[in-house]
Amino acid sequence: MMNRKPSGPQQYTTFYCDKSLLGLDISCVQEINRNQELTRVPLGHPCVRGVMNLRGEVVTMLDLRILMGLPKGPITNRNRNLVLKCEGETFGLWVDGVADILTIDQNQITAPPSNLALGEARLIRGVYQTEQALVMIVDPKEILTASLSGIRIAA
Repeated sequence: MMNRKPSGPQQYTTFYCDKSLLGLDISCVQEINRNQELTRVPLGHPCVRGVMNLRGEVVTMLDLRILMGLPKGPITNRNRNLVLKCEGETFGLWVDGVADILTIDQNQITAPPSNLALGEARLIRGVYQTEQALVMIVDPKEILTASLSGIRIAA
């Protein structure tokens, strides 16, 4: 069952992971920046792309492709780091590119399709259909939970 927020418009940052268009509640997004130099974490879990120093704060950068069960993607000039603040934690998502900011009425978000791959299904809260594409709404709490459980299993 999908947890619905109160009805009404809400803004979402949209971005790409492989060929999928995803959306994330803009209130969780602290900033979006270009590829900054990441420090590799030796023996780190595959979902940890690295860590970066963001104005004195060490931020773990997670590879969304790996979290969604996809292979690691190429490094291009379109990649971006989405720095998120969720549940008191600051972490980043390495994405294939950013798209737009959408204002979506919460009543227009429907349950995710039942045929999503397992890697995607646990992270997707719902879907929204635009004229051009289907936007899968990502749950940042689930991303954090999935990455932490993966890291703990690897440890």
